[in-house]
Amino acid sequence: MSKLKLIIHREFIAKVRNKSFLIMTFLSPILMVGMGALVFFLMKKNDEKIKEIVYVDESGLFSKDDFKDTKTVHYQDFTPLGIQETKKKVEDGDYYGVLYIPKQDSLEILAKSIEFYSKDSPGMSVMNSLESKVETKFRNEKLNNFGIDLEKIEASKINTNIKMFNFSGEESSKLINGLKIGVGAIAGYLLMMFVMIYGTSVMRSVIEEKTSRIIEIIVSSVKPFQLMLGKIIGNASAGLLQFFIWGIILFIITTVASSVFGVDVVEMQTSKLPADQLEAAKQAASGDKMQIIVQEILGLPILKLFVLFIFYFLGGFMLYSSMFAAVGAAVDNETDTQQFMLPIMLPLILGVYVGFATVINDPHGSIAVLFSHIPFTSPIVMLMRVPFGVSWTELAISMTLLLVTFVFMVWLASKIYRVGILMYGKKPTYKDLYKWIKYKG
Repeated sequence: MSKLKLIIHREFIAKVRNKSFLIMTFLSPILMVGMGALVFFLMKKNDEKIKEIVYVDESGLFSKDDFKDTKTVHYQDFTPLGIQETKKKVEDGDYYGVLYIPKQDSLEILAKSIEFYSKDSPGMSVMNSLESKVETKFRNEKLNNFGIDLEKIEASKINTNIKMFNFSGEESSKLINGLKIGVGAIAGYLLMMFVMIYGTSVMRSVIEEKTSRIIEIIVSSVKPFQLMLGKIIGNASAGLLQFFIWGIILFIITTVASSVFGVDVVEMQTSKLPADQLEAAKQAASGDKMQIIVQEILGLPILKLFVLFIFYFLGGFMLYSSMFAAVGAAVDNETDTQQFMLPIMLPLILGVYVGFATVINDPHGSIAVLFSHIPFTSPIVMLMRVPFGVSWTELAISMTLLLVTFVFMVWLASKIYRVGILMYGKKPTYKDLYKWIKYKG
């Protein structure tokens, strides 16, 4: 046990004293916040750019009321110039594009005859907006042709806002669901990223010691299983320390930015939400309803999520690091690891895709539940589900399966590790790995 502690201490100290570790620990949060601020700034600047769009309406159906200016798009009627003259003027001038509405005998033919000309490919949001305006106009024209009163149809519209409660009487909202999705997605993505970073770090450490022949001296005084486990735990401890430091730095940066520079953190976060959730956020941000947002954020299982993040980080990291360590012991250089990396990385990538595809739409669906129990994907998928509320029974099953699988994989990887660590000069195959697992010497 004392040898294991020495290995853990050695790996931890070697990791935290590394210059790249120190630089990334203190520089990464600043870069993350800086990139987020830059993206937000560029989005605002892009939204502030005014697009001048001209239209030529030979059908006579449209008026200026149908093309009302917005904050970022201004419309001009060039119908009197004709389409050919308008195209030349727009091409030579500083315009975004030309919308051409020809004259046709029926609305159905006209709907398929409208054209848009521009110097560069237009943005999807602009085209969707134009299509929406044209479709609304055509729809109203058809309703008029049918003798239907548009004012009555408009008056019949009623906006509905369904209030959400759980069976204990607690109120929820679209915004809190958006926050839950965001928290779960960030937790799952961070876990995948760090498992990949620190798992490959364990693999490189093993390869370096093997190629330098230091490993031959080390294994003469310590068992290969203890050496592998010490490397995994030491690197995991360094990862948790980095997480802790990042959390403190990010909290300080966001607090200072909000108070000193007047950065609206709520606006930055809600600007990325879908339209319905963004509208709910804007409504909630007015007056006393801002307190509701704070209460809903505080109502998230933050402590539970933090504790489970630590557990699944350690469980997932150790599970995958044991496989990375076995691969590192089996090869002589990092180039030879490529053939073994895909089977290891695939479940991690699958977990992220399954999480985003199923948990967001149905966090308690059968697919989401299944993959939150499978040990190779549960560290990511379960963390995405936790903000939506997961029973302790499900958590106990998922955590137990992860622990059992981790122990089994460490045992399996150690059998490869003890043989491969002293093998040189041969590029291993899957058949060789199978032989090493069966080796009883």
